[in-house]
Amino acid sequence: MTDLRGKTIAGTFFHAPHPGSIEILADALITLDARGDIADVSRWPDAGHAEKRKAAEDAGTLVTMPAGTYVLPGFVDLHIHAPQYPQLGKALNVPLEVWLHRYTFPLEARYADIAFARHHYDMLVGDLIANGTTTALYFATVHQEATRLLVDICIEKGQRALVGKVAMDDPEQCPDYYRDASSEAGIADTRALIDYVAAHPENHGLVHPVITPRFVPSCTDPLLEGLGALAQECGCHVQTHCSESDWAHGYVLSRFGKTDTETLDGFGLLTRRTVLAHSNFLTEDDMDRVAARGAGVAHCPLSNAYFANSVFPLRAALAKGVRVGLGTDISGGPSASMIEAQRMAIAASRMLETGVDPDIAQEKRGRPGSRIDFDLAFHLATAAGGDALDLPVGQFKPGYHFDAILVDPSAPGSTLRVSEELDTDEDVLQKIVYTASRANLTQVWIAGRSVSGGTA
Repeated sequence: MTDLRGKTIAGTFFHAPHPGSIEILADALITLDARGDIADVSRWPDAGHAEKRKAAEDAGTLVTMPAGTYVLPGFVDLHIHAPQYPQLGKALNVPLEVWLHRYTFPLEARYADIAFARHHYDMLVGDLIANGTTTALYFATVHQEATRLLVDICIEKGQRALVGKVAMDDPEQCPDYYRDASSEAGIADTRALIDYVAAHPENHGLVHPVITPRFVPSCTDPLLEGLGALAQECGCHVQTHCSESDWAHGYVLSRFGKTDTETLDGFGLLTRRTVLAHSNFLTEDDMDRVAARGAGVAHCPLSNAYFANSVFPLRAALAKGVRVGLGTDISGGPSASMIEAQRMAIAASRMLETGVDPDIAQEKRGRPGSRIDFDLAFHLATAAGGDALDLPVGQFKPGYHFDAILVDPSAPGSTLRVSEELDTDEDVLQKIVYTASRANLTQVWIAGRSVSGGTA
C-alpha cells in the first residue's frame, strides 16, 4: 500500500464534514486520481457501486484495506512551534513570560546552527507524520537558513505544511541575541521565504509560506504594518498568537488601548487566511470581527492548561461563526499527538461547563452549554482544521486531497480494543478518539502516497 495514486480503495472510512455529525462510509470505494486527489466516493448501496468495484478489480487498481481496520482523514495541527520540540514535556512550571525568556528564546536561538536544526527538525516532522499529522502549521525561528531547511524537510518527507519565519524585532520584549535586526529585516526575510517556497523545484504545492509575527508584544509598529501590507499584497496565510494569557492580553490593551484582535485587524493581519493561536480572551466583539474576516482560531487546550489562565470558550466562538480547529502548541503543550489534543478539548469543555471550584454553588460554578463530545473534537482535528486553512483536506470528498490514516485495533502495542459483538462503527470512532495511540496508526498517506508505516 505504498502508493494509492490512481487506485480505488475499498474499506470503512470515518469523517466528520460538519460540526457534531459523523459520516460512516462502510463498504465504501474511494478512487484517487494520479495526483492523489479524491476523484470519486461510492458506498453500498449506491447505484453502480458493485460495477465500480468490479471494474477496479479487472483493471488491477483495487486496493482493499485489511479486515478490521478503519481509515480516518489525516489530522490538521494548527499550531506548532517546530524549534521547541527538544523541550517537549519540560519547563511547564513557570508563567508564559518567564518560560519564553528563560527557556524558549535560548533554545530557538540555537537554530542558527544548521546541523542542530537539521537533527531536530528531521525528528519532529517524522514523529508528527507517524502520529497522523498530515497537515502542520509551523512557527519556525528568526533564522532564514534554518526555516528554509524546515521547508525542505517537509517536502522531502511528504508532509503537507505551512511554514513561517518568525518575525520579532521589539528590543523591549525580545532578547538581544534573538530577534530580527530591524523591522525592515523582518519584512525582507519574510518576503524572501515566501519567494523560496514559491520557487522550490520539488514543492508542487505541498508546502505554503506563512507570514508570522510572533505576537503583538514582540513586534514594533513598523514590523506589524509592513507584514500587514505584505499579507495584502501576496494573499499568503498569516499566523500569530492572540489574547493568549492575562499577561499577553493585558499588554496589548495597555500599549494600544484595544484588544489583540482589533490591533491585528488594524494592521491588515486579520484575513480569511489568518490563524490566531489560543484566543482565550476574545471578547464577543472580537469574535464577531474574527468571524467577519473569515479568520480561524487554533484552539490549544493542552497548552492553555499551563499558560493561558483560562479555558477557551469554544462553543461560544462556534456560535458566533468563528472557524476553529485544534493545535498541539508544541512545546507549550507537552504532547505531539492530535489525538491527545482532541481528548483535552473534550475534557476542558466539560470543566468549563461544570466549573472547577467546589466552594462555588453548582448553579453558579460553570458556563452552561460549553461541553463538546468526541464527534465535534474529531471534526475540529480534521475538517475544521482544513477549513480554517482554506485547504481541501480533512474530508473524504471529491476534489479533496487523500491525506489519511489507517487505524488497526490489532496492531502490536495497541491501546485500542474493539468488540465485534458490542461495538457499532460509531462506538469504534469514539474508542479511537479516547483510547487509540501511535501504535494503532499503522499507515499514513499524504496525497495518496505512503509517508509512514507499511513499506514507506
